[in-house]
Amino acid sequence: MSSALLITGTVGSGKTTVAEALGDQLAERRVPHAVIDVDWLRRGWPSPPGDPFNAAMTLRNLRAVARNFLEAGADRLILAGVIESRAERDAYREAVGVPLTVCRLQVDLALVRRRLTRRHENDPAGLGWHLRRSGELDGILRTAAVEDVVVDAGELPVSAVAAEVGRHL
Repeated sequence: MSSALLITGTVGSGKTTVAEALGDQLAERRVPHAVIDVDWLRRGWPSPPGDPFNAAMTLRNLRAVARNFLEAGADRLILAGVIESRAERDAYREAVGVPLTVCRLQVDLALVRRRLTRRHENDPAGLGWHLRRSGELDGILRTAAVEDVVVDAGELPVSAVAAEVGRHL
């Protein structure tokens, strides 16, 4: 039976990096899968009024992409993205059309800030936005508690974090 795993967490927590590493581990084990970076499904400008993160388009695209991968034989969908509410979790579950497990990566905010500073070293405006958003989003995610499991993604090697996350797939 097919299933999906959404890796969520604040900006800079390593969602995409861990999803890619988990995808590599599944490929090594010959498990048919797809890795989907949800941010790329929402990437368009301008966002509609009242929908600054283009959530409606994200779900529309996720529905199509998930269906295409599942029809092509993927048994596991690995998603990297942010959901902030139970309603959003339900919408993602409906969009992928298979059982969905949510794993939140937990990372100390000081480490997140160091990661973001490296990532945006030539983008001061982007750095400022991401630094502000990291703390705000961390609080939202902790309060919303939409995850099934929390994995510490701090100082461990990415491969170890991916293996731990994959245990919940």
